[in-house]
Amino acid sequence: MAGFSLGYTLLRINSDIGSKGCVKKVNLSRLTLVLGGAASGKSRFAETMATDSTLPRSYIATAQAFDDEMRDKITKHQQDRGDNWRTTEAPLNLCQALLSQPENNVVLIDCLTLWLSNLLIAEENTAKAGENLLKSIAQRTSPVICVSNEVGLGVIPDTPLGRKFRNAQGQLNQEIAARADLVVLVTAGIPLALKGTLP
Repeated sequence: MAGFSLGYTLLRINSDIGSKGCVKKVNLSRLTLVLGGAASGKSRFAETMATDSTLPRSYIATAQAFDDEMRDKITKHQQDRGDNWRTTEAPLNLCQALLSQPENNVVLIDCLTLWLSNLLIAEENTAKAGENLLKSIAQRTSPVICVSNEVGLGVIPDTPLGRKFRNAQGQLNQEIAARADLVVLVTAGIPLALKGTLP
């Protein structure tokens, strides 16, 4: 997919311009990677990108509710998203979930970080899983938006598992970014395009 910039021409009403009812063309990249730290606003930004399009929307959730705090967080995300999403739970089988979505849907994967954590806990081969994900993304012709944590800006983890996760996450982020048409870093709710142009 590297070098293959396929934009989906979408329509949305631009309320910022003076002519009432004027329609603005918006290009949504075939593959977008949205990075950010915890509570940075990355998920909200990715959801806004999807909802601003005229395409039907699919949401692939990778989180697992192991405790009350996570259950509350998942519930809040669901409430914030609202209706009009086709939601699929995929804590491990992300490739299968992605390929099962309607072909004309924009697909939001939230997030790669929890998916990778689930794979490590299940003692799966994360490198192979990453390769399979990239192959699955390449099979789709409609836009895919991936949300992931930027984990390279903090302290070095003090456990072997923590360091293994950090390295695997960093590698996956690099591989997705290399193939993405648009890479966005969100900090304090503000998006910065690292690659490509913001729609």
